[in-house]
Amino acid sequence: MRDLSRLPKAHLHLHFTGSMRLRTLAELARGYGIRLPATLLDADPLHVPADERGWFRFQRLYDAARACVRSEADMRRIVAEAVADDAAEGSGRLEIQVDPTSYAPFVGGITPALEIVLDEARAASAREGVSVGVVVAASRMRHPLEARTLARLAARHAGDAPGQVVGFGLSNDERRGETEEFGPAFAIARRAGLASVPHGGELLGPAHVQDVVAHLRPDRLGHGVRSAEDPRLLDAIVADEVALEVCPASNVSLGVYRDAAQVPLRTLVDAGARVALGADDPLLFHARLIAQYAIARDEHGFDDRELADLARSSIRASRASDDVRRRLLAGVDSWLAEPARAGDGSAPDA
Repeated sequence: MRDLSRLPKAHLHLHFTGSMRLRTLAELARGYGIRLPATLLDADPLHVPADERGWFRFQRLYDAARACVRSEADMRRIVAEAVADDAAEGSGRLEIQVDPTSYAPFVGGITPALEIVLDEARAASAREGVSVGVVVAASRMRHPLEARTLARLAARHAGDAPGQVVGFGLSNDERRGETEEFGPAFAIARRAGLASVPHGGELLGPAHVQDVVAHLRPDRLGHGVRSAEDPRLLDAIVADEVALEVCPASNVSLGVYRDAAQVPLRTLVDAGARVALGADDPLLFHARLIAQYAIARDEHGFDDRELADLARSSIRASRASDDVRRRLLAGVDSWLAEPARAGDGSAPDA
């Protein structure tokens, strides 16, 4: 087996607050005199049922962590550490997702909140050798008009260079909001050349995926694993070249599947889907990017050539510039040319 940390890959599903290192959260909370739920600071991955009560518990913990981010320095630290962690795991491209609304009260508004993330993404790209793009995400829990405001903000910073906005997303509980009402925001983003990258098809099944595909016209679908339950839908997704950002550890932690072996990764890949593995919220799930590749290897029997294909798929699904894609794809070929060694190459959790 080859070292997974040496496999060039793109990381396309990582949330800003959810990327935080555990020790960073503890230090921020201590500095602000915030008492956090013990569950946030222990070493055990979150496990909740896939119902509204389970999501409420997950969201309560996420909000508690987000409440510890209260300054420009905090925001810069999170971006810098996320990029460093990705670099250590062989990621040559990171597209980190942020809703600037959550941090706006502490830095003077949504525009400076986003610009702080973009500026640090540029700086971290140069330091770590990782090309970093940003996805601006609206929330299903807020009014669709707010999503249009965020889409216009994202459009002003669009581009494929490090520290620019590459996509527009929609996150939070899939059971909330009317998908169709967010369509105008995604139309604004598309006109600016941004990728459409909404969440869908994790907590809810194929009917929800069809709704998202029809109204938001995704280039990539955050999660999308439930499309495996409808072969015709999956065939349509493959035909439309919609990439799926699959996050196995997240699926298990949120109760969608009992264990990692049940995640339909093999079904999706065998159907021809373009799959990009992602860590989602490692702060809560205690599994970073390499852990997702280890799941593919250990639980689904992917050999090194198939793991290389997953890495290639992630790179091709990214919004990296052509030269970055060529460099990373060449690196995948070089990885396969290396002699296999004992061990799985897993890096320790940061």
